[in-house]
Amino acid sequence: MNIVLHDLAGADPALRFSPFCWRTKFALAHKGLSYEARPWRFSEHARLAALGAEKVPVIEDGGRAINDSWAIAVYLEETYPDRPSLFGGAAGVALARFLNAWADAVLNVGILPMVVADIWATLGEEEQAYFRKTREARFGRTLEEIAAEREARLPAFRQSLTPLRLTLRAQPWLGGDAPNYADYIVAGSLQWARVISRFPLLADDDPLLAWFGRVLDLFGGLGAAATRV
Repeated sequence: MNIVLHDLAGADPALRFSPFCWRTKFALAHKGLSYEARPWRFSEHARLAALGAEKVPVIEDGGRAINDSWAIAVYLEETYPDRPSLFGGAAGVALARFLNAWADAVLNVGILPMVVADIWATLGEEEQAYFRKTREARFGRTLEEIAAEREARLPAFRQSLTPLRLTLRAQPWLGGDAPNYADYIVAGSLQWARVISRFPLLADDDPLLAWFGRVLDLFGGLGAAATRV
């Protein structure tokens, strides 16, 4: 039986935008594992609760449910050791864990205010009400007020990506000579913004664009073919 991935979607079931779900999709493709990505929406809490989870991604594999993108990546690595490695050994796991924490605490935190209103616009009415209430409570401002600040936020956000540019100046992939989970962590966040918003996070001359394009073209163009707003 194929692995089942519960995958965040907008009102259009083809619009899949969670950065964490994208990490998992790239990881599954890297391992060469077939899967069924089922759309999940913010109003469907009971469906995840039945699997012992609160948020996506969740995968079901052989009667087991695993949630959280990092836990899923580690599970895939340990359960399918005969498939291409996501980390390249224990040292790779340790370094990817750091990058995972950096992406959650810096990269995603930087992206969210610039796309949060765009996310709301793609949701159904029930999800829109939930999303507005929870995100406005988090930020202490309306979605429209947050969106109005994004041009001012952009220079600092782009500056925060300097370590990525310096790394990719010395090697072709964040994972080294070949792509691995380190690349999928960062690409998942950029794909989130690419899919859900037309606001340009990266300048046209940013060298990160070439690397990101190569990640999107992996696995038969898995990322490049994604439905966008």
